[in-house]
Amino acid sequence: MIRRATIALFGAAALALSGVGTTSAQPVIPGSTAFCLFEVPVDEAGKRRWINLGIVQYVETTQTEVRIFYGAGSLGSGHEARVAVTSMEAALLVLEKMRRVAAACR
Repeated sequence: MIRRATIALFGAAALALSGVGTTSAQPVIPGSTAFCLFEVPVDEAGKRRWINLGIVQYVETTQTEVRIFYGAGSLGSGHEARVAVTSMEAALLVLEKMRRVAAACR
């Protein structure tokens, strides 16, 4: 009896996971921690840039800049974005803006 119930349960789970019977794509949910864009200052060439906060590894702040390290792989293949600031208070404001953007992506 337990064996039949287990087989039926696994069969129902497999059917649900396979997506059989779904006719439309899953709806898009606003705000995602997997794709959470934060705009950084324009680069030297005048390009607007955004980083995905979902892959930020760590952030360093000084009185002159905020350094955001992201996308680091196993061999140090990460990148960094630098935001120039005029004081530690300005650096903390950038950090607080990053927190607000990340919170909105939940």
